[in-house]
Amino acid sequence: MNTTYNQPLGGNDMARFGGPATMMRLPSQNSAEGLGACFLGIPLDIGTSNRSGTRHGPRQIRAESCMLRPYNMATGAAPFDAINVADIGDVAINTFDLKKSIDIITAHYDELLIHDCVPLTLGGDHTLTYPVLRAIAKKHGPVALIHIDAHADINDEMFGEKIAHGTPFRRAHEDGLLQSDKVFQIGLRGTGYSPEDFDWSRKQGWTVVQAEECWGQSLTGMMGRIRAAIGNAPVYLTYDIDSLDPAFAPGTGTVEVGGLTVWQALEIIRGCYGLNLVGCDLVEVSPPYDPSGNTALIGANLLYEMLCVLPSVAQHYSPATIQSSSLVRGV
Repeated sequence: MNTTYNQPLGGNDMARFGGPATMMRLPSQNSAEGLGACFLGIPLDIGTSNRSGTRHGPRQIRAESCMLRPYNMATGAAPFDAINVADIGDVAINTFDLKKSIDIITAHYDELLIHDCVPLTLGGDHTLTYPVLRAIAKKHGPVALIHIDAHADINDEMFGEKIAHGTPFRRAHEDGLLQSDKVFQIGLRGTGYSPEDFDWSRKQGWTVVQAEECWGQSLTGMMGRIRAAIGNAPVYLTYDIDSLDPAFAPGTGTVEVGGLTVWQALEIIRGCYGLNLVGCDLVEVSPPYDPSGNTALIGANLLYEMLCVLPSVAQHYSPATIQSSSLVRGV
């Protein structure tokens, strides 16, 4: 273990129900200075359209993240031996004004991105991805997008409003923040108002992979094709927890049946190895509908997996081949 960099507080040093209430019980600091990656929260739910509660998501994800350990046993990634990581707290949104909060978020990320640090965001509802992308594009230009979700989030308006958790990717497209030939939406499903609910994305040149295309199969091949299509372009990864079937992740505001599995979620994120990831988020965890904490626990694990595939971490390892057990080999 490289003690030059910040390390999560280990379970043998402090019982997992104790210690700091930070992501993975990492040290906290007030800015991204000196960090290769950072965790930060946006406790936002005033953009939601059904069940609220995602304002509590960052705190609950941090609480459940106490179960995480520093070494990735599946891929061989050791992110805390490769870069310096810390929890830099939450964005101080205006909880009474969504439009003001959008500008507050962008300004916060503008300041963060002065440093050579990749933000890993704990949401919060999906509205937040739009203001984050505004800041990301100022630094990196238009980005490729990997968007995992039950919903396309490309509404023009919701209740007459242009800004809400169902509109971020139409706004991002209008603002020229995305490379339209490198946008991938995975896991879309459910009922809709018309085919346009998904077809608008296709008309922009985006690739839509509906959940039904994913049922009962590995997604590693799909991710290989996505990597080839994106190449060296800067990539933003946004993961809505409602992409998962509610059997796995009931703690969210707009559940849809027939979703992805946790295994497929891991395949998607691990399949981003080698991409030029410039930012990631995990959104829509709603603790009031998550009494077991399992939805937040999944969210914490997926954020850790995102950390493991960042370029600054990935350059230090090659994904390990998981050895077949004696049982699988039939010994």
